[in-house]
Amino acid sequence: MGWTMRLVMAPLLLGLTVVITGNLEDDSCVYEALSDTDAVLCKGLEVFYPELGNIGCMYIPDCNDYRQKITYWPQPKVKFPGAVEDATYILVMVDPDAPSKSFPKARFWRHWLVTDVKGTDMKKGKIQGQELSSYQPPSPPARTGFHRYQFFAYLQERKNISLLRKENMTRASWKMDGFLNRFHLREPEASTQFMTQNYQDSPDVQDRGRESSSPKNRLKQR
Repeated sequence: MGWTMRLVMAPLLLGLTVVITGNLEDDSCVYEALSDTDAVLCKGLEVFYPELGNIGCMYIPDCNDYRQKITYWPQPKVKFPGAVEDATYILVMVDPDAPSKSFPKARFWRHWLVTDVKGTDMKKGKIQGQELSSYQPPSPPARTGFHRYQFFAYLQERKNISLLRKENMTRASWKMDGFLNRFHLREPEASTQFMTQNYQDSPDVQDRGRESSSPKNRLKQR
C-alpha cells in the first residue's frame, strides 16, 4: 500500500478548538485545529490565504463566508522556510476525498502542480515555475462532508518533469503514486493540509435557509 493510500485511510478525530479574536466581521471566529492523526502531515509547509493567514493544519473557519470565499480566491501563498536556496522543488496540491470521503472514486484530484520552483522562491512563498496544472480552488460538492486539501513540496532532481497525455486529459483520479515513482520522487521535503466543506452545508447557512422559507417570512416577502 503506497503512502498516499495510507493518508486516505487515516481516521479523522476531533481537533482542538481555538478562538481567535481581532479585526473580523464578527466579534470572534473559531479556528479548529486538525486532529493529531491528520497533523502528522503538517511538516514545514505554510499556506496563506487572504484574510485567513496560515491555514495549514486547520479547518477553514465557519464564519465571515470563508468557506465560500476560498472557492474563488486566487492561489495561496505557499512557503517552505526550510527550503534549500540552491535546490529546485515541485509543489503538489491534491484532494484525496473527491468526490467524498465515503466514496473517493476521484481521489487525488489534482488542484495544482508546479515544477522548477527555486528554493529561494519557496522560502519566500513565491510559487513560480513550470505550471503543469494551474491552480484550481477548493470546491467540495454539497453534502459530501469535509475534504482534505493536501500540499507537498518535493525535491526535484531531474530537469524534465511532465504529465502523461492521459493525465493531462483530466484532473480526477490522478495516479499520484505513479507520477512520484516515474520521476523517483520519494518522501516530500515538506507538507501540510487543511480541511473545508461546501459552504451550503454550514449550520448558519442552513438556518438562514430555514428562516427565509418559513411561512412568516414568506408572508413578509409578498
